[in-house]
Amino acid sequence: MAAILVLCAICGVWLAIKASTVKGELEAASQLIPSLKTAITEDKPQDAAQTAERLQAHTSAARRATTDPLWTLASAAPVIGANFSAVTEVARSADDVATLGIAPLVKVFDSLDWDRLTPSSAETDLKPLQDAAPSVSAAAHAVRVSAARLGEIDTKQLLPDVARPLDEARAQLASVTGTLDAASSFSELAPRMMGADEPRNYLLMIQNNAEARASGGIPGALAVLTFDRGKLALTGQSSAAALGTMSPTIGVDPEQQHIYSGRLGKFMQDVNLTPDFPTAATTAQAMWERKTGQQVDGVISVDPVLLSYFLKSVGPVQVTSPELLAITGGKLPTELSERNVVKTLLSDVYAEIPRPQLQDAYFAGVAQEVFTALSAGKADAKELVEGITRGTAEGRLLLWSASKDEQTVIDRYQLGGSISGPSVSPAQFGVYFNDGTGAKMDYYIKRTVQLVKECARDGYEQTTVRITSTNTAPADAATSLPEYVTGGGIFGVPPGEVQTNIISYGPSQANIETAVIDGKKSEFASYRHGDRPVGTLMIRLAPGQTNTVELTFGKIVQHTEPKLVVTPTVQPIKEVILNNESRDCVAATKTAG
Repeated sequence: MAAILVLCAICGVWLAIKASTVKGELEAASQLIPSLKTAITEDKPQDAAQTAERLQAHTSAARRATTDPLWTLASAAPVIGANFSAVTEVARSADDVATLGIAPLVKVFDSLDWDRLTPSSAETDLKPLQDAAPSVSAAAHAVRVSAARLGEIDTKQLLPDVARPLDEARAQLASVTGTLDAASSFSELAPRMMGADEPRNYLLMIQNNAEARASGGIPGALAVLTFDRGKLALTGQSSAAALGTMSPTIGVDPEQQHIYSGRLGKFMQDVNLTPDFPTAATTAQAMWERKTGQQVDGVISVDPVLLSYFLKSVGPVQVTSPELLAITGGKLPTELSERNVVKTLLSDVYAEIPRPQLQDAYFAGVAQEVFTALSAGKADAKELVEGITRGTAEGRLLLWSASKDEQTVIDRYQLGGSISGPSVSPAQFGVYFNDGTGAKMDYYIKRTVQLVKECARDGYEQTTVRITSTNTAPADAATSLPEYVTGGGIFGVPPGEVQTNIISYGPSQANIETAVIDGKKSEFASYRHGDRPVGTLMIRLAPGQTNTVELTFGKIVQHTEPKLVVTPTVQPIKEVILNNESRDCVAATKTAG
């Protein structure tokens, strides 16, 4: 018996040493992650490679410690064995991520010249990016498999000291899985879409946030963006007004036509009354090809706020075109930067250029100047990537491809702007705005949107979408603002007031139950878009007026944390979307009792 006790004690000490080794090595590896990120963001490939090697050494040591025969035996023991198995999986996953994920990605990073991959007027060697695609794809797969493996572990039987790091590992892998999948898709699609095999033409829609549409703003200015072996050029400038009315109208999805009217297929200005960008893009493509005879390979949408992000990467641009200077009469800035381009395009232009056709021409001309600066290779690669990333996250950059294979990939991501499919989270809500004034007053509307999780009813989740809007236009807006901005009452809205159609989407299979405006129950229109409930109503605000709309969705079957997508406006998205709230259901039950 004494010998058995001594043997058990020795085994216990040995396992404790191994556990300490695993813990120490994984903590050391974790501490290297910030250094690795810094080396990559500061474009120091040698430092990144050295850090990756050190990280891999630590994860390999942790994994070797869990292959010890005694550790393997302990993993098979009842009760405590699950804890040893869980630690083994964490160490194994960490080493797989380091060896099959991080190491190949660092090598890819070292092989790419990011400055030469930015758009320019010269041809870009896209072959390194094409060559990198298999490595990026393999890395993404390795991380995805590791995340799935850890996700299968049942934590109910684990000790807190084991369950806690397991949850942390799960969260870390989940946070990078989506990013790596996106990087894999980008490395696969980008060369083709940038004209590596043949030139590509894209219809460029510049959405004007001063007149709201569900995906951003009215697409007044249009152009054709051409990529030829990485070479960027902007040609074929036009406007939605110049295309005129479609007769007969372009055929659109009957379900969306029922919600948003036949204007979807009649006017280019209204193709994005629907928040579903693939629908808007296919309609815009058909309109462009009918009116111009030019086929395009896809549609790209940007807005002035995104142009300001581009200007941050290329620096200020000079407005030197004689045509633009003649349009402005010297009354608008001749230097546009990230600080003044939004105000210039969405406000000042209407005060100084009274004719809508010339306003559209100025819009397109400014876009030409920005893209010319990009094509001249002036962009700072890091700043440009950050601007594109930020614009995509905010819904200011949208992309649709006429190639079904490419669009299938794009549909997985927010860049595609779809309201259904793999890019939409299970419990996603959407709040979108369509101008009903027929003017450019949305520049003066400030909004906040918030989700409020209500108490469950009959076993189903309930969530209220709260939208608060304020008209910040001056009290004398009717006379102090140009008639083109106020609308002049042409659609029955008094000058200075703003009419907005609010559209709210709930999660799939849910129902929209009630609408309240400023505390009073209100009527609303209820629809279905696919399997998602849609509620619409109209509000009108005089200068200085604020109101709050609350739309409550019930019968929600999803139990995940709700997420929110909104129409990108002039405001920063972080000021529009407020943190989720939750009702105190315990207190409410006691009060009712």
